[in-house]
Amino acid sequence: FQDQAMMKTMSGGNCTLNVPAKNSYRMVVLGASKVGKSSIVSRFLNGRFEDQYTPTIEDFHRKVYNIRGDMYQLDILDTSGNHPFPAMRRLSILTGDVFILVFSLDNRESFDEVKRLQKQILEVKSCLKNKTKESADLPMVICGNKNDHSEICRKVRSDEGENLVSSDENCAYFEVSAKKNTNVDEMFYVLFSMAKLPHEMSPALHRKISIQYGDTFQQKSFRMRRVKDMDAYGMISPFARRPSVNSDLKYIKSKVLREGQSREREKCTIQ
Repeated sequence: FQDQAMMKTMSGGNCTLNVPAKNSYRMVVLGASKVGKSSIVSRFLNGRFEDQYTPTIEDFHRKVYNIRGDMYQLDILDTSGNHPFPAMRRLSILTGDVFILVFSLDNRESFDEVKRLQKQILEVKSCLKNKTKESADLPMVICGNKNDHSEICRKVRSDEGENLVSSDENCAYFEVSAKKNTNVDEMFYVLFSMAKLPHEMSPALHRKISIQYGDTFQQKSFRMRRVKDMDAYGMISPFARRPSVNSDLKYIKSKVLREGQSREREKCTIQ
C-alpha cells in the first residue's frame, strides 16, 4: 500500500501510466520576454522551431519516460517573461527541481534579468532548505540564446556568462541557438546529469513514442521492432494540466512541516 501511495497516475483512454513520485521532477524555465524560452522548450519536446512569436503567460507540459524499465515524469513550466504576479513566480521557484535561465546574447537587459533570477532562486531555495533541512543540490543551466546572430549583434560576452556559474558545480553555462538547434541537446544532457537524472532524458537519446503506445509503455518488456537495442523511450502527455496553485502550496507546506517527504504533487488526469 505504501508503494501505491507513492505513485502518480496518468490516464488516457485505455492508457494508465504509473510513475513513482520519487521519479517525478519539475523543470522551470525563466527569463525575460522574447529571449526564446518557449523555442527551447519546443526544441526539447518536438524538435521544432516556431518562427512566429506568441507571448507566453504560463505554459505547462509533461513528458513521461520509460528508461530501462523504470518510469520517470518531467513536468515543464514555461513561465512568462513579464512576471506580472511576483507571488506566482516565487511559487514556481519553490516547486522547481531543475532550472533553465534564458537570456538573449544580443540583449544586455535580458542578461541582467537572468542575474536577478539566479539570485532570487538561490535565496528562495536557501530559505526553503533551511526550513526543511534538505541537503539537495540545485541543478541550473544559464542559457545564452541566439548565438546564430552575428558577433556584431552580441551584447554579452561569453566570459560574463561563464562567471555566473564559475563558483557552483551544479550550475552550467551554454550558448545555444534554438533556431539552428545548436548546443540544445548538449545543454539538456548536462542539466540532467547535474540533477542525477538519466541522461537518456535529453532529446537525442531516447525514442519518441506516440500516446497510442501508452498501454504497453510502462512494461519492462516494452520494445519497438526496429529499435530492439534501444531501452529509452519518451512520450509527451498531450492533455496534461498544470497542478493547481492550491496543490503547489500544499506541497510546499507539507515539505516545511515534514509531512510530505515523498514529493507528492497533485495528480494529472488525461481525458
